[in-house]
Amino acid sequence: MRKIIFFMLTSLDGYFEGQDRDISWHNVDEEFNEFAIEQLNNVDTLLFGKVTYEMMASYWPTPAAKTDDPVVAEKMNTTPKLVFSKMLNKAEWQNTRLIKDNFVEETQKLKKQSGKDMIILGSSDLAVSFMEHGLIDEFRVMVNPLVLGGGKSLFKGIQGKLDLKLIKTQTFKNGNVLLYYEPKR
Repeated sequence: MRKIIFFMLTSLDGYFEGQDRDISWHNVDEEFNEFAIEQLNNVDTLLFGKVTYEMMASYWPTPAAKTDDPVVAEKMNTTPKLVFSKMLNKAEWQNTRLIKDNFVEETQKLKKQSGKDMIILGSSDLAVSFMEHGLIDEFRVMVNPLVLGGGKSLFKGIQGKLDLKLIKTQTFKNGNVLLYYEPKR
C-alpha cells in the first residue's frame, strides 16, 4: 500500500509561516535542494490544499523557476498533482486533478493503487484534515534554526492528540534538522 508523507519546514518555535504568509525565512541551500530532488524522486503524486496549490502553481511553471531551479521545476510541473479544495473551481497547473468531495474515500482509493508514495508539501490545513482521518503515514518536519515569535503554527486546529514515534533524524550543514515520525498505531 502506498504511503502518504507530510513534509513541512518550521521555525524552532513551531511556525510554518510568518506574518502575512511569509516564508522568506525558509533556510534552503544546495544541500536542501539535493534533499528536495531526492524526496521528489521517491514519490509519484503531490498533494496540496488550496492555498499551497495556488502558491506553487503561481511559481513553478514560470520561466524564473525553470531558470533558477530547472530540476525541481521539471519535477514539480510533470509530477501528477491532486488539489483538495471545496472552494477552488478549477486547477489548471499541468497534471493536476481537483478533488472537491469525498476526500477520505478518494484518498483511501489512491493509497490502494500501485505506485510510489504520495506527499503533502506544505498545506498544513490539509494535513490537519488528513491527520484527523488517520491518512498520514509519515511526518517529515524540518526545523529551521530560528525563532519567528509569531505566524501560523504547525497543525493549527488539530482536534485531539496524535502520538508519534521518531524513526529517523537528518542534520544539515545550514543548521536545519529533519525529523521523521510515524504515527504510533
